[in-house]
Formats: sequence, C-alpha cells, structure tokens
Amino acid sequence: MNSFLSIKDIENLPALVKDALEIKKNPHVYTDLGRQRSMCLIFLNPSLRTRLSSQKAAFNLGLNTAVLDVGSQGWRLEFEDGVVMDGDKAEHMKEAAAVIGSYFDVVAIRAFAKLEDRAEDYSEQVMESFKKYCPAPVINMESSTGHPLQALADLITIEEHKTVEKPKVVLTWAPHPKALPQAVANSFSRWMQEAEFDLTITHPEGYELVDEAIGNAKVEYDQQKAFKGADFIYAKNWSSYSDYGKVFSTDPSWMVTSKKMSLTNNGKFMHCLPVRRNVIVEDAVLDSDQSLVIPQASNRVTSMQAVLKNILEGLTK
Repeated sequence: MNSFLSIKDIENLPALVKDALEIKKNPHVYTDLGRQRSMCLIFLNPSLRTRLSSQKAAFNLGLNTAVLDVGSQGWRLEFEDGVVMDGDKAEHMKEAAAVIGSYFDVVAIRAFAKLEDRAEDYSEQVMESFKKYCPAPVINMESSTGHPLQALADLITIEEHKTVEKPKVVLTWAPHPKALPQAVANSFSRWMQEAEFDLTITHPEGYELVDEAIGNAKVEYDQQKAFKGADFIYAKNWSSYSDYGKVFSTDPSWMVTSKKMSLTNNGKFMHCLPVRRNVIVEDAVLDSDQSLVIPQASNRVTSMQAVLKNILEGLTK
C-alpha cells in the first residue's frame, strides 16, 4: 500500500481485515516496524478519536508522531494554482506538502468539507494536492467526501460481532441540528458493498447520497421497514447532496429508539461518535447491550494500525 485515501487504494479488502484482526490480538508484535521512522498528523479540523487513535496506533508500531493543527499552529495554505498570494494565505500547498513530506516518512491529513461548493468538495482538493506534492505516503484521516479509516473500523467491528456470513446492514439518516458532510455515510456505504453485505440505506427523500456511494445498495424511505430483520443499524446524519449542504429536515421521528430496534434481528447499534444523545439515538439504545459504539471507537486504533503496518512494510522493501 503506497497511500490510503479511499477504498480504491485497497488491493485485497478481506486480507486487510484479517490482518487487522490479527494485529488486534497482539498490538505490539510489529513494534520494530516503525522504529526510527516518523509520521506527521495534520489537522485542518478538530478531532478526538482520530487524533488519539492515530497516535496510539503509531505508538504500537514504534513510530514517532508530530501533530500540526493548521490555523492555530501553521500558516493558512493556498491550494489554487496561478493565484497572486497577496491575501491571508502565506504558503502554497506545493511547498508545504513537499517540505512536510521531506521531514516525515508518513503524512496523515484531516480536512472536512466546507459544504459551500459541491464541485470543490468532491474534487478532494486537499487530499489530491498532498498526494501530488508530498513525497511521503499520505493517509486520509477524513476528507471532504470520505472517512476510510472509520469505515475500516466499522467493518472490523461488524466482522467481530456478526452471526451470519452476509449480515443485513442498515445505514440510517438521523436528525441533527446542523449541516454535516456526507463523508462517513459515503465511505460506510462503499465499504459495506465491497464486503458484499446486504446494505439498505434509509433516509427522508432529498437526502440521497452521490450515485457512486449508493452503488447497488437498496434505498428505502420508510425507516421502520428498513429496520425489519436487520443485523446492524448504523446511524449517521448528513446534509443534502443534491441541494448541496442544505438541511431539509430535523424530523425527530427519525431518531433511533428501542421500539425501532425491536424490529431488527436482535440488531446491534453503531455510530462513529461523537453522538448527540436523544437526537440521533435515545439513551435506552446507546446504553444497552445492543450498542457497539465503544468497541467500534476502539477499533479506530486497529484500523489505523493495519493501514500503517501495510504502508511501513512497503517502505522497507
């Protein structure tokens, strides 16, 4: 693996998941792999799980880390070519990415969608610029349109808890007080389909994801119908793709409740966190034995460690 920007960078998904599950059994078995190597974690947006899980994964591999919060600790960066840089952006991505990549063996980046211009967000300008100008392997810690590390952690979690080979998985939209990107939903849908699970996406009309993310998944506008017989319920909010970044509904009836979970096949509840209690999901579900949110969050260390292991192995060849 040279870089990890999306599922397209994975040659063999079952092998990666198997590798991750083996790593989880003994997180320190590859401690020498990262010895005398280093990784820079670049955050253009806030983080809790991503920051800490990435540092812990690096620690488990003997890899030193440095963290850069762009904005509070670095110059504002320019991404456009041919611009006259006489404004508030002091450094161009061409120089910044090249310099950072010369300092570190691996570079990981987190950059959210602005939800203002769909074409700009879906061009993945930040990730693609780093990939182009950074000489070191690049890892996506969440971009405008995807969150592959989260999706890998989700897949690991399902593999650990599934009771049938091809479980029914439901990705359900849930209400939220503000507009959120489609990144987590996009990646989850793509990874579940790549794993050949039975995926249903349920949401109010107007919240359809980009066609590439929907793929062959079933789209169901009746949430309760979608929940019937499900093995896993994954709740997430996202704003509109078609009327980009807009919030059409905060309908509280879409919150995940115990009553709805009773429609499932003793289904497990998943969410990437942070989660707004009694908005996205009621306390009774989140605090029940059906909830996998903590094991799911713990697997963020495992997913990053599996990706880093594969990248570091490539560097030693």
